[in-house]
Amino acid sequence: MATVQTTVAEELALSTGEWTVDANHSAIVFSIRHLGLSKVRGRFAKFDATLTIGPSPSDVDVTASIDLSSIDTNNSDRDAHLRSTDFFNTDVNPTMLFTGSGLAGSGDDWKLSGDVTLNGITRPLTLAVEYNGTETYPGDGKLHAGFSATGAIKRSEFGIDFGVMPIGVDRLALGDDVKFELDLQFVEP
Repeated sequence: MATVQTTVAEELALSTGEWTVDANHSAIVFSIRHLGLSKVRGRFAKFDATLTIGPSPSDVDVTASIDLSSIDTNNSDRDAHLRSTDFFNTDVNPTMLFTGSGLAGSGDDWKLSGDVTLNGITRPLTLAVEYNGTETYPGDGKLHAGFSATGAIKRSEFGIDFGVMPIGVDRLALGDDVKFELDLQFVEP
């Protein structure tokens, strides 16, 4: 019996081409442990992304750019510190970039592998991606597709090691693992 392979466009019901992000209905948020006691959360207000759907899973590409100066942790002093040379050094490295290609999975659960560049350093990153479906948005009359993605990086791998010092046997002043969530809507080409 022959195996029938469906295309990404068929499986996800997405037309081929370049889908653009609807930033007004999308979010990029993160969390990091502080003193091992609680999570400090934040978001980036300015970002751009494109999703290129090709005929097969290996032909799916995502590019995303985050304006690091748009960080918002609900504390302006902390935000200014995060923009400094101790962390992002936004005067020299104003953006974080992600380029991914090749989608693996099916149904609602997918993986997207790619590279993230932060602080001038590029490392591999695989995102767990959930496909949330499509809907025609009455505001613009166009088809929108929703995706949620999660991942984590070790900031020390990007040369950002401020506060990575032990304060106890199993605690750091500021965690090394940064967890993030992406909730993105893309607009059909």
